[in-house]
Amino acid sequence: MKDMSVDSHFIRRRTAELDLRDSTPVVIRPIVPQDRERLRLGLEKLSPRSRFLRFMGPISQLSEKELTYLTEIDYKDHFAWVAIAQDEPGAPGIGVARYIRDRGDSDIAEAAVTVIDAYQGRGLGTVLIEVLADTAQENGIRRFRGYVSGENRLVLEAVGKAGTNWVWDQGVVKIEVPLPLPTEKLVDSAVYMVLRAAARGELPV
Repeated sequence: MKDMSVDSHFIRRRTAELDLRDSTPVVIRPIVPQDRERLRLGLEKLSPRSRFLRFMGPISQLSEKELTYLTEIDYKDHFAWVAIAQDEPGAPGIGVARYIRDRGDSDIAEAAVTVIDAYQGRGLGTVLIEVLADTAQENGIRRFRGYVSGENRLVLEAVGKAGTNWVWDQGVVKIEVPLPLPTEKLVDSAVYMVLRAAARGELPV
């Protein structure tokens, strides 16, 4: 049986408290096995359209096997950050950013970000992808690969503006992004400094 003990020191040094664009306070940290219920409830809070755009198909719930796979990770080849609304009752999960290294090419990882509908448009997705990218680089990943529904016009427009390459692949759009990501908007901000410190485990315990 897999040993799922998690180094609490590792988690604490990578836990950051941040304010979103609208001053909403959130906590961001690596996901742990105890987040199973947060993931389950978070999926329920996604609108049907958000679920379709994220999973590229209808999905109403996660199985116990899927929850185990998504929360019991090795923090190197499979890493996930979770965003938590600390001020809400029960401190629910409101977003997740995840990468999974490609078994055939260790330089590439499939990456995805999900933010529940009520928190979209506040900058949380940007925060999550930035901290995920820093973590990936620390673990030797040089390129993110993602798959996006052809109906997700907002993402495709953003990809086009960024000059990122993408191709149609079996009915969906495949995007590959070299790391490091451009960080012009965040690079001089206090938020970015906290994100980098969290990604590298440099925050004080």
